[in-house]
Amino acid sequence: MGGHCSNLDDILEEDMHHWYTKFMRESPSGLITLFELKTMLEMNGMTEEANSYVDQVFFTFDMDGDGYIDFVEYIAAISLLLKGEINQKLKWYFKLFDQDGNGKIDKDELETIFKAIQDITRSYDVPPEEIVTLIYEKIDVNGEGELTLEEFISGAREHPDIMDMLSKMMDLTNVLEIIIRGQQKKSVN
Repeated sequence: MGGHCSNLDDILEEDMHHWYTKFMRESPSGLITLFELKTMLEMNGMTEEANSYVDQVFFTFDMDGDGYIDFVEYIAAISLLLKGEINQKLKWYFKLFDQDGNGKIDKDELETIFKAIQDITRSYDVPPEEIVTLIYEKIDVNGEGELTLEEFISGAREHPDIMDMLSKMMDLTNVLEIIIRGQQKKSVN
């Protein structure tokens, strides 16, 4: 877990107590399960794609694969999302998009994730099909309909418009705010 230190150092020290307090208020056991995450995010009534996306986010953050997100994983995830370097974020996006874990992302995987993100954020500015088409037109230079991690990272870095679009779509700040806010709004009349 020593690899997380540089990310943890990026977070201001006075914020650490704040993050820990909020984490422990939401999860007194010190662990967040997938069910608890979905409850925090108020996932009731979401589409299957949105539900699947949250599953994928959870399993991506559950770095040790034990079925829980502990405080270190939580802080590493927040640090990555808020302050991570471009390559770190792109690797995380790729892992999230690669739903079947075969080391490549195809158009269906990408479209499914973008639909899910739109369902969660309730932002439907650009149809997912258009986003996927644009990405594959610019990045899939071999035209094989799949992207490897290397193609994805180099393509996104070479095309600032795609990088910008990915950054905006993958901005999970609102999800983090829901987690941080916790159940406060439920207790407010």
